[in-house]
Amino acid sequence: MAEAGVLPTRILVVNDDGINAPGLKVLERIARTLADDVWVVAPETEQSGAGHSLTLTQPLRLRKLSRRRFALTGSPTDCVLFAVSQLMKDSPPDLVLSGINRGANVGDDVTYSGTIAGAMEATILNIPAIALSQETNDEKIAHWPTTEAFAPGIIRQLLEAGWSSEVLMNVNFPDCNPEDVAGVSVVAQGHRKAGYDIREMMDPRQITYYWIGPAVNREVRAGNTDYQALERNEISITPLHMNLTHQGALRGLKKFFP
Repeated sequence: MAEAGVLPTRILVVNDDGINAPGLKVLERIARTLADDVWVVAPETEQSGAGHSLTLTQPLRLRKLSRRRFALTGSPTDCVLFAVSQLMKDSPPDLVLSGINRGANVGDDVTYSGTIAGAMEATILNIPAIALSQETNDEKIAHWPTTEAFAPGIIRQLLEAGWSSEVLMNVNFPDCNPEDVAGVSVVAQGHRKAGYDIREMMDPRQITYYWIGPAVNREVRAGNTDYQALERNEISITPLHMNLTHQGALRGLKKFFP
């Protein structure tokens, strides 16, 4: 678990947007305000939507960029597992920071997110983890100064509070300038209606292929969740639980299967 009040001495930084993503560079700078020993292991190419996937049917290749900075031909989950089990096995990190994702990771979309998955894998390996994402607008313009201004303080406050070993922290920053941030809200994960636009296209050889497009329904259920916090220009903090068991359903089913 994340022991309350203890600052990290060794941090692993991972993402799903790839080794060259601007959000990764921002998170590296943030990590270095918290600890001197910062390692980066990120996917060689973008892995958005990879979820909590492991690469099992093909080899992984590692590219060393500098002393503590590496690119891996795999998913964010691969990166965390490889870093902890191979590169840092003699002295594992005491905190994993995943992100900063270009786009929010809220509601049901956390199940698709490679950013969340990086933090999930760390949690499975009993390492405290925080996923960080920067909401963007339709033009995908990211307010990186907003994340850079507030993330160090948010991370320090979370570490001061501490959290359970079965929990990872999901932090999302609103789509606005730093001076327009309205505050911080600790909120539940939201929910929206599902559905994506599947687009049928034709390649130059007249063979049909398909592309998963944007979400076709963004209707959000009412409540005070991560969705509403971002709409209010607030930073949302949501603790996500690794144990997916629904206790109410579990109790109900036991009546039918005594």
